Formats: sequence, C-alpha cells, structure tokens
Amino acid sequence: MSTSIYIGNLPFNATAETIQTLFSAYGTVETVNLITDRETGRLRGFGFVEMTNGANEAIAGLNQHELDGRILTVNLAKPRQDRAPRPRRW
Repeated sequence: MSTSIYIGNLPFNATAETIQTLFSAYGTVETVNLITDRETGRLRGFGFVEMTNGANEAIAGLNQHELDGRILTVNLAKPRQDRAPRPRRW
C-alpha cells in the first residue's frame, strides 16, 4: 500500500527528477506528480509523491527543508474532496 505525500512551496524550477531524488533517500518512490497551470504550463508550486515505504521518515526529514531557497511544506496528503461541477461558460 502506498502513501500519498503533499509537497508545498516548491521552487518553480523544480523537476520530477529532483523530487524523486530528494524523496528516494527515505524510501521507495512510486510516482511524482507536480501540478502545473493549465494555460501556461508553469509549475504551480505544489505536488504529490506516492511512496511504498519510508513516507513517515520522508515527511519528518523533509518538512521545513530548504530547496533552491524555498522552505518546503511536506505532510500527508488529504483525500481529494468531491467538488460541485463548474457551470459551463459558452
């Protein structure tokens, strides 16, 4: 069973490879999902990592860790809430 971890305050130049390397020191990383803006394609400053083991160690070790001048926020991801559908604008 994998654990989903939220990473906030990411530097805008962060890559999936950088995050994979950072978290791999604590356990097995399954996936890295960095969230980008739909229109610009620019990183929005947060993402998610799925780990099969070492998640608690990664959270403890990387929360408040500095990456490229930014202090990361790392914690367990909360389940996604169902959202009401957006009204269509034609």
